[in-house]
Amino acid sequence: MRARRTKGNNYQKVSAFSAAPLGCDVELKDWEVIMARAFCSSREVIIRTGAWAAASQFYESVLGLPVTLRTDTLMGFESGAFCLYVEKGHEHGAVFEFLVPDIQAAKRRLIGAGCTIQEENPDVPRCYIRDPFGLVFNLAQARAGG
Repeated sequence: MRARRTKGNNYQKVSAFSAAPLGCDVELKDWEVIMARAFCSSREVIIRTGAWAAASQFYESVLGLPVTLRTDTLMGFESGAFCLYVEKGHEHGAVFEFLVPDIQAAKRRLIGAGCTIQEENPDVPRCYIRDPFGLVFNLAQARAGG
């Protein structure tokens, strides 16, 4: 998604490829989504696998995705619509990410609505939530301003 500045420093979404969630005002700057309201998705999707080397090789060589990050346990790839991260470890399905202005308030709201915490590690930071319908997503702190 691209954003174009209009009168009054407002931003108008101009891409047909990617739209912000309904009711979510976002500005895209340097491939980062900046929050203006409660929950907005980032462009990041992570998978974790025990077959990390083979998975990393697949996304880099077979799909030809450009590498954006390379560490001993994590590889990042640019797909165009999203950034794919492949992490070494116990397998789980794809995890999407939502940016929120207050992680603790968002966790309380989600748990109250029937969600469960699947994994949490403030050192990463990571807070994986499973919604009542099976989707697992990470909560991340939205950046204020820009």
